[in-house]
Amino acid sequence: MKRITPATIQDLKTLTEVGRRSLLESHGHSAPAAIMQAYVDEKFTQNALEQELSDPQNIFHIIWHNDQPAGYSKIIYCHSLPQVPQKNITKMERLYLLQEYYSLKLGQQLLQFNIDLSKHQGEAGMWLYVWKENERAMRFYTKAGFKIIGDGLFRLTDEHANPNWQMLLTY
Repeated sequence: MKRITPATIQDLKTLTEVGRRSLLESHGHSAPAAIMQAYVDEKFTQNALEQELSDPQNIFHIIWHNDQPAGYSKIIYCHSLPQVPQKNITKMERLYLLQEYYSLKLGQQLLQFNIDLSKHQGEAGMWLYVWKENERAMRFYTKAGFKIIGDGLFRLTDEHANPNWQMLLTY
């Protein structure tokens, strides 16, 4: 059974563990191991996630399968882009799913849940970055209606960045 719940401070351990594991599963090969580990050790700590959770602009949800955390999302409303005329665009900052749950289509359900939240807020669309070499994610977002509108770099460290596509879904 699947359910989606808002994440709270009580979920810090879950967010930390799921974030670290899912990022390494999907992107672990995108940089040398030491760089990936340094990034994870900086960004996916309970302290770092507590700061993010305490910002009311950051909206986190956890997707559960049979009472086990399968993934989580983070969106930010009204996060406009210079190349998009609308100002009320939601940024999908994170959509992380543990690999063992890929075949259950929970990622699609979590994405649709966030799209519905965004629409309910009166937003005009959603945008995100996706690593150019992550073909699975590219197919996933393209199938959901996202279109490439630009590119950018995802900085892991001052010395290492991965090339990303910027994608937009308009409602």
